[in-house]
Amino acid sequence: MREDDMNTTGIPGHELTEDLLLRELGHLHRTRNETFLHGSPGALREHTARTFELEQEYLRRHPEREVDPRRTRDGAREEPQHA
Repeated sequence: MREDDMNTTGIPGHELTEDLLLRELGHLHRTRNETFLHGSPGALREHTARTFELEQEYLRRHPEREVDPRRTRDGAREEPQHA
């Protein structure tokens, strides 16, 4: 990969293998809270942009991914409410 093929946040999502895409997404999700709480405004913007880019790439590759019904508004409403 040539240096000019990379953007400021890493290899473009569409060029990542499936394993690398999942690894990068896992890293971003693990580091989100720390970046949100303690990162500079620029770091937070980059983190947000990279997360969005890679999540969109994942959804592009997996449009028929399994969605847990409990993770939808209707499904969550069906769950018993705890006081």
